[in-house]
Amino acid sequence: MQQIFTELPPYLQALFAGIITWLLTAFGASFVYLFKNIDTKVINTMQGFAAGVMIAASFWSLLQPSIEQSSHSAMPWLPAAIGFLLGGLFIRLLDFVIPHAHQNAVDKSQRVEGPDTKLGKNTLLFLAITLHNIPEGMAIGVAFGGVATGNEGATLLGALGLAIGIGIQNIPEGAALSMPIRASGLSRWKSFNYGQASALVEPVFAMLGALLVVIATPVLPYALAFAAGAMIFVVVEELIPESQSGNNTDLATLGLMGGFTIMMILDVALG
Repeated sequence: MQQIFTELPPYLQALFAGIITWLLTAFGASFVYLFKNIDTKVINTMQGFAAGVMIAASFWSLLQPSIEQSSHSAMPWLPAAIGFLLGGLFIRLLDFVIPHAHQNAVDKSQRVEGPDTKLGKNTLLFLAITLHNIPEGMAIGVAFGGVATGNEGATLLGALGLAIGIGIQNIPEGAALSMPIRASGLSRWKSFNYGQASALVEPVFAMLGALLVVIATPVLPYALAFAAGAMIFVVVEELIPESQSGNNTDLATLGLMGGFTIMMILDVALG
């Protein structure tokens, strides 16, 4: 099985890795069958954990390789800086054109963003998590694409480590979507489907990201940093504020540190 996977083209490797992260999201969404509700302490801690994973992945798996890829140029930091800023602007653009909503874990209030819409609140919550998952899929794709292009320091184990880290933090994300939707009155089946479907963009964007860097290898340092910028935008704009929205700031911070540590270990040990 290992040999078969290593011999696959990078876009298929990225696709399969994205499918695994989607399945882990579905696993988290299935918690709706096990629990009636989840305590806000757990939710805030999970949000902090997800933020920590994404911050660590953005540096060790994306920004650092981006800079190393350009180490022979006069300004090795330039592609990373440009890509990072463009990634953040890309998510900001999606925020602007796609209606979505963020829900406070404590008082259940919603903050709607994007253009005016008549979409229901559950659909808006679904779109918010889906937007969140786009940069994660991109990160997986460019990581596998970087391995195929012979990027210095890029290894298949490192790309798999990134996918594993993202998959782990997808578990609470799936639950964080399916549980509020269930609480709004929808059936467990529909709530589960909202949760799992939010991550379907990950295998799609993983494959697209890998194809991009394989077809146009010179864009690799920009693509790596682009994915990092997109992820950091999501962390700062969404995950950290939501994790700190209750009276569980210490737990959320510890969750962030735990997620950061786990992702750091995965990347350094496997990379």
